[in-house]
Amino acid sequence: MRRPSKSRTPRISPDSQRLSSLAQAMSLASSRQEERAWERELDALIQKLLRNDHQNTLDSALDKLFNTDPPAYDTLMEAVEAISSSCVIEEDGKRYDGLLIAFPILAWTRFAIASGNIGGDVLITLAAQMHGHLLADEARIAIAPTLYSIDQLPRTHAETYALTQRIGRAALGGPVIKPIAHLPETAPFLADTRYLLATVVAPEGGPLFRWQQAEMPFDIVALRQSTMEQLRAQAQPTIERLLPGCGVELMMPEAYYVACREADRAIRPMSVHAAVHYLTHVLSVEPNGLAAIIGAFGEEGGEGRIDEYRISFTLQGQPEVIYGIVWPLYGQEEDSDDSVTLLASAPLPTQFAELEGAPPIAQVVLALRANGVADIVRHHERFEMEFCEDCGAPLFCDREAELVHAEMPEDAEQMSGHLH
Repeated sequence: MRRPSKSRTPRISPDSQRLSSLAQAMSLASSRQEERAWERELDALIQKLLRNDHQNTLDSALDKLFNTDPPAYDTLMEAVEAISSSCVIEEDGKRYDGLLIAFPILAWTRFAIASGNIGGDVLITLAAQMHGHLLADEARIAIAPTLYSIDQLPRTHAETYALTQRIGRAALGGPVIKPIAHLPETAPFLADTRYLLATVVAPEGGPLFRWQQAEMPFDIVALRQSTMEQLRAQAQPTIERLLPGCGVELMMPEAYYVACREADRAIRPMSVHAAVHYLTHVLSVEPNGLAAIIGAFGEEGGEGRIDEYRISFTLQGQPEVIYGIVWPLYGQEEDSDDSVTLLASAPLPTQFAELEGAPPIAQVVLALRANGVADIVRHHERFEMEFCEDCGAPLFCDREAELVHAEMPEDAEQMSGHLH
């Protein structure tokens, strides 16, 4: 279940009540016909609220259902995400379906990861590459002229809805999307995600993606993998020019919210890789000269729920925590206390994708082992999510289960970045 934002208004308006009622009715429907009838009403109301920028009304309904009716909350959240990232546009008497997609790029470096505006020639190249390998024959695409960091993505469903509409019209020959004049600053991480956002449009009811045109019978998994391999082979050099000095891994372009969630998960093992790479170079040690301490953290009053793991790094045989990274948990990710008992004999993953089926704590340990860190300690207690009062940085646990500030040795090479 996707959790709501914490900055929500408690006011429940009539439209919020109606949203809640429709979502509950839809989640309890006993037939597809009934479900679709409720869905049409719910979608129409969400469309009106997004068009009029009534984000607070949506937030109030989501807050209420999150606490009182989780299945209805999921129903409403799914509907809000679907409507805010899609559109129907009329052009020259024809109707077109549009879908906002995100093309996530995992990047890691010892330097800076670029973000910001993209030149027109690069946009033309990327659009041609995506049309040649990803899109259906009659689909069109327009790409926003910005390489987004997570801090620069739309902050609300209403903002996402407006962006989807603007890019969709541009794909059909409407006004060109202008670069953003003043982008929010991006925190300097050594492993982070960048996003290309685009709207794909196609004649109403027609296919958007290439694999939708395949003749039966077909293997959808193989078709998607083949599509991504071809797109990656052609687009990788173009993307690398946007991110000088970075290692990059391209992920599958997908529906906006799905792609963002997949990227959130995929960057976690990449952050471990970047941390180990950075520390070994700055401190002139081998990976087996590092030790890692894993602590489970959750919010106060969270009923024992683990919200994230914090990974502390020390030099072998030394108590001081010199670096730390955060491994957040998403959705329904949960761990059992004995989920690491079989890790000592588990085979090392050869690719980050092989971590996906394991429990979160197992993913953390395997990511560390895959990068050469063998001395790994896990505290079984749950810590409260504490932060430094001076700088706001998360505090990390040492071997004695004390929460401390991560501090690099004074004689180590300094750099301005920090890690997830």
